Order: sequence, then C-alpha cells, then structure tokens
Amino acid sequence: MGTSKKRWKLLGVLGLAIGIMAGCSSSGASSSAKNEITFWNPFTGPDGKNMQAMVDQYNKTNPDYKIKNISLKETDMYTKIPTIVNSKKNIPDLTIVHAERIKQFKDNDMLTSYNDLLTDYPDVKAENYVPEAWNIGEIESERYSIPLDIHTFGLYYNKDLVNKYLPTALDDNIVTFDEVKQVGEVSKKDKIASIGVTWLKPNFLSLYAQNGGALTEDGIQPTLDNQAAKDTFNLWKDLVKTGYTTKDGEDPTQMFLTGKVVFLPEGIWMQNQVKQSKINWGLTNAPQVSDDLSKTVNWSSSHQFVMFKDEKRNDEKAKGVMDFLNWVRDNSMEWAKSGQNPATLSLLENEEYKQMPQAFFLSTPEQQATLKIFDYKYNGYVSEALDAQAGDVVFGKLEEDKALTQMQKEVSAKVEKDNSNK
Repeated sequence: MGTSKKRWKLLGVLGLAIGIMAGCSSSGASSSAKNEITFWNPFTGPDGKNMQAMVDQYNKTNPDYKIKNISLKETDMYTKIPTIVNSKKNIPDLTIVHAERIKQFKDNDMLTSYNDLLTDYPDVKAENYVPEAWNIGEIESERYSIPLDIHTFGLYYNKDLVNKYLPTALDDNIVTFDEVKQVGEVSKKDKIASIGVTWLKPNFLSLYAQNGGALTEDGIQPTLDNQAAKDTFNLWKDLVKTGYTTKDGEDPTQMFLTGKVVFLPEGIWMQNQVKQSKINWGLTNAPQVSDDLSKTVNWSSSHQFVMFKDEKRNDEKAKGVMDFLNWVRDNSMEWAKSGQNPATLSLLENEEYKQMPQAFFLSTPEQQATLKIFDYKYNGYVSEALDAQAGDVVFGKLEEDKALTQMQKEVSAKVEKDNSNK
C-alpha cells in the first residue's frame, strides 16, 4: 500500500464504483488460456512484487492451472469489474477485493459461492484462519470469499522518546489517550508532538467503536449523527487544541521518522518505510480509551479472494483456483515480508514470522479479538464522508455537530440511490 495521504484516500473509498467504461485495456483484460487462471489484484505498489513472487513460486510447482498475475490500479480495477461482469466477457477467474466490498458485490448478484468447492479442500476452513478475516466472507450460510490477509491500523512509537517522557506507557502494550496527554504535556515543551494526526478514517472508526458507536443498526441506514461520534471528534479536537498533536499541513510520518513525534497511528504496511529511518521504534495497539485488552479496538481490513460469476469458468478451472488458494494457506511468508499479516494461522508456528513487528496483532487469541473490520455494506460512503470532512472537524475549521448532520444526510442519500438495495 502507498504511504501518501492521497493514497490513503483511495484506499478508504471502499464504496462500489459503478462506472461506464468505453472498454477495457488489453493489459487488464483476461486472456483466460485453457490451462491458465487470470488473477486480478490491486497490488501496484511494492507489495505487488511480493505477490508476483508468490505466484512465481506457485507456478514452479507445475500445477494443472498456472496463475497469470495482473495487477491493476485499485480505482481502475473496481471501476472495470461491474462493466466486465455485466458484459460477461473477459471476466477474471480470481480477484482480490477488500473485505468491505463483499456484501455489495453479493447483493448485486456478482459473486460465485465457494460452498461446493470447499468440500474437496477440508483445510480451507474457519479453524485455520484469523476469525475476523474468515467470518466476513460468509453471508447467509454461503461462503463468497477466502481471506489472504488482515491488515491493521496500529500505533508506532519512538522508544527513546517514550522512555524520556513516560517510561511506563508500553508496559501493557496499550497506549491510552490519557497517556498520550501525559506525554504531550511534557513533550510539547521540547517542541515534540505527542501524537501525529494521520489518516482520520481509521482513527475515527477505532475510537468510535470504543465509544460504543456503530455504523448502522439495521444494516442499511447509517448511524453517524450521535453522541458517540461527537465524543470521538471532540477527543481528537481537544488533543489538537492543547498542542499535543502535529499541526494542520504538517507531515506526521516524516516528523516521526525524524524524531519529532512520539506516537504515530499508522498501518502495519508502513513498517518498511519506518525501518529505513534511524529511530528506535516499536509497534503496538492503536490508541485506546481503556487499558483493558478485552475492550481494545484495532481498525482492520482484509484482502479477500473472490470469484466473479462467469458462465465460461468450468469445474476444472474452479478446482485450479482452489488448488492455488489451498497452496497460499501454507505459503504466505512472502506476503508477510511485504509488511502484511496473512490470515492463515499456520504462520504463527513460523519463527521468522513471529519476529516480525506486525505478528504482534495475531500473537494470541485475545489480541486477534481486538481486530475489527467495519463490514457495514455502505462503508465506502462513510469513508468518503470522513475523508472529506474529518480533517476540518479535528483542526477546528468545522463544528462537529454540523459535520455529522451533513455526513448523515450525504450517506443516507447515497444509500437510497444504491442499486444493490433494490
């Protein structure tokens, strides 16, 4: 995944984009040779090299169906998918999508169920995967996806600065907002920000859930304009007002990498960039209201393997897809090297993986239980609203009451117009 704010916004826009395309480029179209599985994915950054390496490893096993890896820009891929599936031409045999999109794809009758295929692959089952990543792929007793990973928004910290300002902060691997304030009261005197204001969507959602908020009550209409959301915004606003955070317009990641920020909320995939810095760093849970692990919420998402409906995909090719997914389950170390947490639990027995910083999030069942995928069907519309307005609220340019009322109306209007609701 990319590291810029713009890239984050692209990742956050998880609503199904139904676009009218004149056609699909030859690079993205599926050739679907007789003994070849076309595999679409949105891995165009450094992680794309890791995925290509995995595909190369698999193809060297001489499977009945080799994998043709096609990486597309995320927005392009999601725009092409509805057009291609509706045209019934050049449909990829296998595709990686974000977990939050599965319900919309399913309700648009675009996905093929794995249920019948799984009977011949007994190890592709719930017990062998991280629960939060596995469970989201099942809707009404039908399995529509198999997880590749579960990626999480955690908290990087500067070990030297923590030891200087609050040595006990990491004793329990949970940094509370009260501890962030304690650090800030001392660190601001040295012109060191206690915490960086990074991508606000996962920051907001993690704290919103801790405050008891939910994105919907009935699975359709959003629930954003409420006290839990106001409390969430106000906590971040107070941190800004008291001078504990980075300022509007500053680059919190760069400041962290140069020792000017103590705590940096960011994704696990950022660690390859952090490793290149000279600071002494660690990675732990996202900032929390409570120091009780059972109440901890870490915003997460997941890349999931799906098969879009295609009348031309025969049983042999579907079996070829499953052979690959079954292989991935026990051969995900290359994906872990990209900074991700593969969803397969078998990696927890791998010593090299257990030494990786992100392995912390899967280290125990209790820690796995902190991972939360916000699987509201219209998550994408919420993402758009938060990306557009959360920054202005946190930095005091827009009142939270006004913003939340507007967000509620905007998301509700988009839900009303959504064809998958019909």
